[in-house]
Amino acid sequence: MGLGPRLELRQSQQLVMTPQLQLAIKLLTLTNVELEGWIAEELERNPLLASGDAAGPPEPAGPSGVDAPPDAIAGNDDLSSAGLEALLRDGGGDAPLDADYTGERFHHDCGSDQPADWGERAGQSGNEEDGPDFERIASGEAGLTEILEAQAKARFDGVDLAIARFIIDGLDECGYLAEPVDEIAGQLDVSPARVEAVLAEVQMFDPVGVAARTLSECLIAQARVADRCDPAMQKLLNNLDMVARGDLHGLVRLCKLDREDIVDMIHELKRYDPKPGLRYGGTSAIPVVPDVFVLRGPDGGWQISLNQATLPRLIIDRDYHSELAVGADRATHGFLNECVASANWLLKALDQRARTIIRVATEIVRLQQGFFEHGVSRLKPLTLRQIAEVIEMHESTVSRVTSNKYMLCDRGQYELKYFFTSGVGSGDGDTASALAVKDRIARLIAAEGEDVLSDDKLVELLIGEGFDLARRTVAKYREALGVGSSVQRRRARALRAA
Repeated sequence: MGLGPRLELRQSQQLVMTPQLQLAIKLLTLTNVELEGWIAEELERNPLLASGDAAGPPEPAGPSGVDAPPDAIAGNDDLSSAGLEALLRDGGGDAPLDADYTGERFHHDCGSDQPADWGERAGQSGNEEDGPDFERIASGEAGLTEILEAQAKARFDGVDLAIARFIIDGLDECGYLAEPVDEIAGQLDVSPARVEAVLAEVQMFDPVGVAARTLSECLIAQARVADRCDPAMQKLLNNLDMVARGDLHGLVRLCKLDREDIVDMIHELKRYDPKPGLRYGGTSAIPVVPDVFVLRGPDGGWQISLNQATLPRLIIDRDYHSELAVGADRATHGFLNECVASANWLLKALDQRARTIIRVATEIVRLQQGFFEHGVSRLKPLTLRQIAEVIEMHESTVSRVTSNKYMLCDRGQYELKYFFTSGVGSGDGDTASALAVKDRIARLIAAEGEDVLSDDKLVELLIGEGFDLARRTVAKYREALGVGSSVQRRRARALRAA
């Protein structure tokens, strides 16, 4: 066969990630708070976009229905959006999509417009006067590094101050030092003994026990300040594993004291701080703002709405567009048309995002109605595929919608992912949510009397209630709850009773 140039026609299919598709996917993954920041950047980039609060009287809303994210009642199937897939098929027309978010018809249309006492009943107050502003308080506190550096400047100078600063910079949020002394000495070109001497003094700073390398070292420093670090306490602190096991007989033999003295030492130990660095905060806490509200409707059903307080309120400034277009050259007209098309696409994408979130949240409430009526004990197994099949979308779309988004209801605030759980068999042939089983295990253990329930006994009780579980499954769920074994709970109870 000869080699040479030739022309061929081939037909193939491939998925092209257009800018519009990338925008739609990105918006789905953002929370309402993140969306606010992203919209602020778009307002700076596009001169024809304006905030609905800052602009003058906006034009009537366009036919796409972007004027307000829809409210929905669980079980209602009259939502007209076909979701992200519809957005991608639609092609993005240039019809005006401006919205009057400031009109009176939008007032009191979602959970964020409800009285403040509803937020209190749901576990979160919407009024700043009802409680302290924790975000403001946290931002005003001095960090652990600043507090320790101020003490280091007052105590050291020269090389010792440099060593102290190096140690302070290497602390984790709990106040522990992970880097070995030999490595610190090598990096600073000083002797390990000098680093140990500075470290010993830093551990006496406030909070006492900071810069410790182990839990024992942290508690020993606090015992020394309290003048309680006698040889017996030193042995106890060097054998914290025996304290954790509740091995009182072993501690009595080790410390050569009677049982009452050992119990007193353990009670003293409980007053110490095992993580002194956390006293001054670690990573700043980011407040979680709900994206969806679930309220009891007047007809007894469940009403689902988006949090309008954090949603962007955007319009296209047609007056400004007209001013710029008068007498403009061809390049300016092209730029303005590009801005209008981009703004229309953004508003359409925001509308589709709102409708998609509402559809997913509505199906979650419909399928998990037992949870909203009776609590976690009635939570059912649920998968992304079940929701995707009902709303006729892909599983990946549902996954993006439920990621990092929260729902606020009368029972509290939950991430949307919380409602998707695996199932375990039950005696009636149905399945129960793994979270419901964990909740039942926790309740049984919390209500146990003098006789501590073993895993075998828990299995027996759960089978009697209709749950088809193996012992290893019960043990796995118990460990996931952070509950010790029956032996550990029995020893802990003995320590508390001592």
